[in-house]
Amino acid sequence: MNLFIEELEEQNIGEYLFNEPLSKHTTWKIGGNADLMIYPQGKEQLIMLIKLLNKHQVPWTTIGRGSNMLVSDKGIRGVVIKPGKGLDYVRFEGSTVIAGAAYSFVKLAVTAGRQGLTGLEFAGGIPGTVGGAVYMNAGAHGSDVSRIFKSAEIVLSNGELVTYYSEDMNFSYRHSILQEMQGIVVEATFELAEGERQHITSEMGRLKERRLQTQPLKSATAGSVFRNPPGDFSARLIEEAGLKGFQCGGAQVSELHANFIVNTGQATANDVLALITHIQGVIKERNGILLIPEVLVVGER
Repeated sequence: MNLFIEELEEQNIGEYLFNEPLSKHTTWKIGGNADLMIYPQGKEQLIMLIKLLNKHQVPWTTIGRGSNMLVSDKGIRGVVIKPGKGLDYVRFEGSTVIAGAAYSFVKLAVTAGRQGLTGLEFAGGIPGTVGGAVYMNAGAHGSDVSRIFKSAEIVLSNGELVTYYSEDMNFSYRHSILQEMQGIVVEATFELAEGERQHITSEMGRLKERRLQTQPLKSATAGSVFRNPPGDFSARLIEEAGLKGFQCGGAQVSELHANFIVNTGQATANDVLALITHIQGVIKERNGILLIPEVLVVGER
């Protein structure tokens, strides 16, 4: 690792931190330490970093805003890559929008709406980055990334920079090809449509008000925990099973939305995992349905 650090500094790839608590980088506010967290400041630095990691055979993981991620209590070994400010940008070319991986997905929706562009209204309550949204094919309110996705620049695990188009992404419900390979989105291009600015703003306001009334937005959560089973809703099944408010340690099924798990203050990853397992067991027994987690579980177990 010492030789790796020496070369990291020589190549001026970006800031790095040892033993960084990942609880500071996830919306659940849960997780052990990263051995080393690195913030590459741009596309070139990211490519250099991946090649350097490969050269020294250092394992690596990527994190955005940690909004759909549960990091284990033991943390993550090796390097955690968090795209830095050089990848936090957006530009508009007519109805096309190009955004860096570190750009806020919520901010992208708001900014597009102010430009009079429609298609991103669904993203107003998804608190991740553009890179994470593409990775998960993030969606809400009957729409998702695949509906507006045009292309993305991706750094593959060998450090090669490639462009993937919609047909390359294998998009499906909360899924993309990136979940089957180790690659990092550096930039994404979306195709929107011209719309009425006032109508777009009004629709986003309506959806925001609905979220405030139905989701525990002021609590530490990771958004929806389970994928919806075909033809049904996980929240409905969990609520009907009487599990709202059920708690394992510091992890609690939200009283407001049954598909959210809240960190009540001192929850551990093991608390959340125990609660997920309990919910799955109850729903399997009652309904014969195995709920599949939507959140990504990473780190040493």
